[in-house]
Amino acid sequence: MKKILIVGGVAGGAATAARLRRNDESAHIIMFERGRHISYANCGLPYYIGNVINERDNLFVQTPRNFSIKHNIDVRTETEVIAVNSSTKSVTVVSQGKKYEESYDKLVLSPGAKSIKPPIKGVDLNHVFTLRNVEDTDKIKSYITKKKPDHVVVIGAGYIGIEMAENLNNICSQVTIIEMADRVIPFFDHEISAMIEQKLTENGVKVILSSRVTSIENDKIELNNGKALPAEIVILATGVAPDTDFLKESSIEMTSRGSIVVDCHMQTNISDVYALGDAISCYHKILDEKLSIYLAGPASKQARVVADNIDEKNNYTYDGTIGTAIIKINDMTAGYAGISEESLMRQDKPYISSFTHGMSNAGYYPGASPVSLKLLFHPQNGVIYGAQIAGYKGVDKRLDVIASFIHKDGTVFDLMQFDHAYAPPYSSVKDPVTIAGQVSVNIIQGKVKIKHWHEIEHENSDLYLVDVREQEEYQCGHIKDSVLMPLDELRNRYQQIPKNKDVVIYCRSGHRAYLACRILMQKGFKNVYNLSGGYLTYQAAMKIGCCTVW
Repeated sequence: MKKILIVGGVAGGAATAARLRRNDESAHIIMFERGRHISYANCGLPYYIGNVINERDNLFVQTPRNFSIKHNIDVRTETEVIAVNSSTKSVTVVSQGKKYEESYDKLVLSPGAKSIKPPIKGVDLNHVFTLRNVEDTDKIKSYITKKKPDHVVVIGAGYIGIEMAENLNNICSQVTIIEMADRVIPFFDHEISAMIEQKLTENGVKVILSSRVTSIENDKIELNNGKALPAEIVILATGVAPDTDFLKESSIEMTSRGSIVVDCHMQTNISDVYALGDAISCYHKILDEKLSIYLAGPASKQARVVADNIDEKNNYTYDGTIGTAIIKINDMTAGYAGISEESLMRQDKPYISSFTHGMSNAGYYPGASPVSLKLLFHPQNGVIYGAQIAGYKGVDKRLDVIASFIHKDGTVFDLMQFDHAYAPPYSSVKDPVTIAGQVSVNIIQGKVKIKHWHEIEHENSDLYLVDVREQEEYQCGHIKDSVLMPLDELRNRYQQIPKNKDVVIYCRSGHRAYLACRILMQKGFKNVYNLSGGYLTYQAAMKIGCCTVW
């Protein structure tokens, strides 16, 4: 009888255990969990704190007892593995103050990640919390119930920080986010990040960027610029790190950041020892390198590979992740797949970025709302590197479609031909995904040249800017020094445009400007550019007033 030990539960460990049992009814499976809970909705914790999820029990997928009975697994909660001894094929375990050794035939490591506490004065005060597990959640919920704080400070504007800010904003008077970077959720590029920031601000959350907290006191925090803010409760959302300190004395290979190194079979450098989830260094398909990916989705998929490979007749591989993620910001949704423009620049990869705006469904059907999409792709073959999307309806399905293409090395030519489901309540004849593909192909084929909002800002004096919207739109807001020349008048007025300058055409979203570019290019203009994403993208990125895209 094969004896399999699993260190850690939740998405990775529990899923591995369940699959192992389905594969082998006779195996002796022991799962160790340091906490009291083995299978819970980690991603749902902020929503329970914010009263979106009302019942605490709804967070639990399985109780230890039910999981043990259902799968015939020896579940040992509040039990910590403190060492792995590969030479003797055993682990050292501590439970209720007693230490013992447990042998194994196969070992699965799924210890997850731990919250990072930055070196800030006052970080250990009793009104300062992290959020990583159910115990953390209970502490925050209890503190809020008893103290009823008005002023909340969230340190860190990543996914957890934004979700906590949104949910605490439902129950507290003033929520402030402090972020060291120059934008919220730095995984996103500036354009989408600016839209997220605007939505937070519209809903009453104060956002402070390019700043760090230097000290925390009983009722306030201090920033590096000397300013102080009231803070009756502080949430640390300053990132996580692999929870692998217990492996430091083992022979298991780890990166400098403590991530366990695995091969494509999810096996470590030690025979019969596998690892998965937040604790590993995971292969990223687009970057072609290994890095930490703190997401439940990859962990669940890795669990299946680990369990199937423990059956030595199998030889399954995990072919990597593209980091697909999505977040809700009140009634807005933003999603990300692949890699960002910033990452492409760091890697010195040739690329083109294109920004488009479509509608969630047919404009004439009630409830249609904008979907803004940034696409990154190779300038010749059109292979898609990444996509970022923001909107109110249908963001998730567009993101999943593009993520599928990215995962299979798809191109913008594929997007252009994508056969999507169409009916007025669900999409337009030209879906936002189709539009993004068509615009990208036009750029590759030389049908149009583009410039971006930041190029306009830096090169404004050397450019001739033409606004082809209508008078009413122009009066509501326009780019400085741009000339109004509505599209319908262009064929009669194009002689007014100088041919010795770079001419940038813009409209609301880019479509009318594209038509204008095609007219001018066929009238002999050589240096004509469409402003990618139009005034909507420019307005959002430059944080000009209330962006009309929303």
